[in-house]
Amino acid sequence: MVKILVLVFPLLLAFAVPVAYAMLGATGMALWLEGKPMAVMAQRLYSPTQSFPMLAIPFFILAGSLMMSGTFGEHLVKFAKLLVGRFQGGMGQVSIVGSVIFGGVSGSAVADASALGNALIPIQKREGYPLGLAAAINSCSSTISVLIPPSIPLILFGLVSNTSIVDLFVAGLLPGIAIGLALTAVVWWKARRHNLPPTVVEGGWQAFRREAKRALPALLMPVFVIGTLRFGIATPTEVAIMAVAYALFVGVVIYRDLGLRQIYQAIIETGVMTGAVMLIIMASSSIQWILTAERTPQMLAEWMLASFSEPWMIILALNLIMLVVGTFLDLPAAVLLLGPLFVGIGQAIGLDMVQLGLMMVLNLAIGLYTPPVGTTLFISATIAKVPIGTVVRELLPFYMVALIATLLISYVPALTIY
Repeated sequence: MVKILVLVFPLLLAFAVPVAYAMLGATGMALWLEGKPMAVMAQRLYSPTQSFPMLAIPFFILAGSLMMSGTFGEHLVKFAKLLVGRFQGGMGQVSIVGSVIFGGVSGSAVADASALGNALIPIQKREGYPLGLAAAINSCSSTISVLIPPSIPLILFGLVSNTSIVDLFVAGLLPGIAIGLALTAVVWWKARRHNLPPTVVEGGWQAFRREAKRALPALLMPVFVIGTLRFGIATPTEVAIMAVAYALFVGVVIYRDLGLRQIYQAIIETGVMTGAVMLIIMASSSIQWILTAERTPQMLAEWMLASFSEPWMIILALNLIMLVVGTFLDLPAAVLLLGPLFVGIGQAIGLDMVQLGLMMVLNLAIGLYTPPVGTTLFISATIAKVPIGTVVRELLPFYMVALIATLLISYVPALTIY
């Protein structure tokens, strides 16, 4: 059955079939050709929906949608502008700082790229930024969201690998911030090359304090999530529900710009996004059943252990596989497919599952701004109205930063294990 999956799944993707439907089509074809009962597929589709921790996903998505339904985005941009706008390439720095903060609210790179790209790329254009550079900054900085809690991909990895979501959240925070700082250095270097001026920042300490106060509710969101989980006050699902209540309180009571219309729209958006994610989760469950039934993870682990003499070589091979897969599959689907396969290999070489989770998410995140699929790359290029090739050329130093960060996380366990 695995051979049929390997043949049919890429073929369907090549014909532009959506990932979830390609998974379902390949699974159905494998079961039918092997004479297996199709009831297995129905059972596997239903099974993952009965997971209590899975409820964390729609509630975290809803919390992010509620926070971004009002004027929070405006306060975020103003705060980031006052914080780093005075440096050379200030609006590029604002994009990165905004992504770090936004990541603690949405947990979604796609939502980040769309929201901040629409807000910042037109401003960067007026300030003389090359459109390829503006799109490049937005497409790569938005992927910081997949490391900073509440990260949807980290939740998915925790579910498929039985790894503590709390540990994954805690481990992803500092690397996410560190990568953000490294990207600001690249933007500063790019700004000097293009002779981009600092952004004019109006107001002094009083303006900064005012905007910091307005942005404080969002700045506290990741602190609230991490603190509540770390001290065992609530489970990830309970924290997600509390995050929705927190977002409603902020929008209705503090900002006073969240009405029934905005709440209804946020619920609709959450339903659409959750439906897309859940369809991929359900479809991948069928594939996982076939892989498990034919002992594919165990055979893959045995093959890699026999083929490579040193653990560092296996880790390098895993990174290369994840980088390649990430350029063709969306991040959630890739996590769900590769997670069960790589867990056994990681355990065989003594790799901590938290470290493996961050390796996987970071590798696959690079695929979000790498052709041919590159979701945040295409979103940013569309907003900037610039060819993909122009954006990719500007992305080269950003790729270097991402690859260095990936190698550090892969080979320095102290960065991810606390």
